[in-house]
Amino acid sequence: MSELPPLVDAAWLREHLGDDDLLVGDVRGPNAHGRGHLPRSIPLVLGSPPPLATRETIQEFATEVQRRLGRHGVTGEERLVLYDRGDCVGAAASAQAALLAGHPQVAVLAGGVAGWPEELEQGPVELHKTKPSLEPRLDAVPTWEELRERLSDERLTIVDVRTAEEFSGRGGYPCDPRQGHIPGARHLEVERLYAAPGRPHEAWGIRELVGLPDGAELVAYCHSGSRSAVAALALRAAGYDARNYPGSWHEWSRHADLPFER
Repeated sequence: MSELPPLVDAAWLREHLGDDDLLVGDVRGPNAHGRGHLPRSIPLVLGSPPPLATRETIQEFATEVQRRLGRHGVTGEERLVLYDRGDCVGAAASAQAALLAGHPQVAVLAGGVAGWPEELEQGPVELHKTKPSLEPRLDAVPTWEELRERLSDERLTIVDVRTAEEFSGRGGYPCDPRQGHIPGARHLEVERLYAAPGRPHEAWGIRELVGLPDGAELVAYCHSGSRSAVAALALRAAGYDARNYPGSWHEWSRHADLPFER
């Protein structure tokens, strides 16, 4: 099985659609898939970790994702490419879920179905259930517990991809009991990583923007994990060991014992 990059484009997918070890998953849902989908793709909705997730609930979610993969015929032996409507938000979150479940090779299609240059197929597809043999990779999803324990870890860079107003604490969502940012976090708005929705800048440009060596460990967060999902995707595509903290500030601000800065 050849190596799969974290992000592929339509040209790459067109070239590899006939590969026996390639499986394409549509994370938009079965109804959207039935109305029009990429060739040879299956509907594959994997979900997101629950709010206020702990190590125990992440373990439970990983087991549930394994079940969902099996119900859709995903074995873990294939290269799995996921796509959404085009902004990569849903596909990036689903890729994180698949990695958490232990799938070894997962990629996201840049531009999603909106960027597909050929005619879409329509109608339902037949799914073949299987029982994947996967070992969960719980480190694929950072929890508030991990970040709390690693606030002084110089090997980890926490990246806040929200707006300047949210980062400073001058603005934010009224549903959050506290405003500010995780101590020591660097600020880098997600829009600076993307040339267009679902299409990150070139890897060299992102590395120049971040200013950290190739392979550096990063955790991105935003308000509720959507912006940081696509930020982590762009950072991985640029060569970083980047993960998304799905609970993000919405979760962190609710733990009164967790420190914050303004």
